[in-house]
Amino acid sequence: MSRTTPLRRSIRFTDDRTVLHQVLDEGYVAHIGMVVDGEPRVLPMFHVRVGEHVYVHGSTGGRFGLGARDGELRLCLSVTLLDGLVLAKSQFHHTANYRSVVVHGAARVVTDPVERDTVLAAFVDKIAAGRSADARPANDKELAQTSLLAIDLTEATIKARAGGPMDDDEDLALPFWSGVLPMSTVRGVPVPHGTEPQPSYLARSPWLFPEVLEGEKVRLEPLSPAHAQELFESSQDDDVWSWLSTPRPSTPDGMAAVIRAALTTADRVPWAQIDTATGRVIGTTSFYEIDEANRSLGIGYTWIGKPWWRSGVNSESKYLLLTRAFDDLGALRVTWHTDRMNTRSQAAIERLGATLEGVIRNHRIRPDGTMRDTYLYGMTAAEWPAARARMEESLCWVSPTSGHMSSARS
Repeated sequence: MSRTTPLRRSIRFTDDRTVLHQVLDEGYVAHIGMVVDGEPRVLPMFHVRVGEHVYVHGSTGGRFGLGARDGELRLCLSVTLLDGLVLAKSQFHHTANYRSVVVHGAARVVTDPVERDTVLAAFVDKIAAGRSADARPANDKELAQTSLLAIDLTEATIKARAGGPMDDDEDLALPFWSGVLPMSTVRGVPVPHGTEPQPSYLARSPWLFPEVLEGEKVRLEPLSPAHAQELFESSQDDDVWSWLSTPRPSTPDGMAAVIRAALTTADRVPWAQIDTATGRVIGTTSFYEIDEANRSLGIGYTWIGKPWWRSGVNSESKYLLLTRAFDDLGALRVTWHTDRMNTRSQAAIERLGATLEGVIRNHRIRPDGTMRDTYLYGMTAAEWPAARARMEESLCWVSPTSGHMSSARS
């Protein structure tokens, strides 16, 4: 009897190769079983599928590398994706929805340089699509330390369960909740280790990527820890922080902490505002409360150093953000939140063409501990063309798609 022949619950087995490929491609960790000196061993390993082979890699001095060096190494590889937890009326029928693959075969050491390079690039691209072109490839020393093994997918078992609980008829009237708790692996917000800008391929959606936005007075570029020193220097005035929900940082390290918080907030996309005349970092702004499903977002967390107040930078910055939201992303609605007592901010938002939609009472706690009522402003996609025309006339700056030359002024 074949090792892939089902012995029980054959209804859950399938020979669909598409499912086989999906499980291996979606899963990140494979468990590899083998016998070493008469004892069973199971190791978790990162894997990648290329065509009809699945590959794993390890040290040339490890058990895999040594075991396969002089011939084929018999292995069993398994990958399971958990899709949901199934709660039934009875404890006995509790189970899980899943997709799983078990592969039996003999591993061979990859020696062909072309196959080796293709597979190593595939490993990196599985972490993030496009990453192999954006990172240093392995050097000769690293390649000499790496053993790459291939396992053919000819002998593979594919098993899956989907759907709700399968209660016994006599249990259906019991007063217990039953159903499915869906489970999935979700990528979080990238956390930077260095100061380089985040690459676009790490964004889960264009809505969550801070595209560089170029104006005449200001350039918006992805906020990063590299901006901390100049951002701190530009914020040395208490008036800048009067209405912000974050206390003024007292050191550049404190500003770096503010930046890290912005970068790790799931529904926020922060930019640094750069003065194009000097190249200095003069402030920051963000998209936030991003709701791609309903095509809406907010503009906020905005401040600019006091020397650049009333310079036209803020207006041009908002023009760039609104163009990004409505024209590039196809937003249907953009909102702003501002402190009810911040009349300066309210006037600036109203000049953009936004409409006051209401007051959110006791919305936030200010840094001094008092409660803040928030004014909610909004602009719809239908209102954007008229607002854009007014802003372009005010700025004497028109979008590249309008076909006119720009003539910036203060």
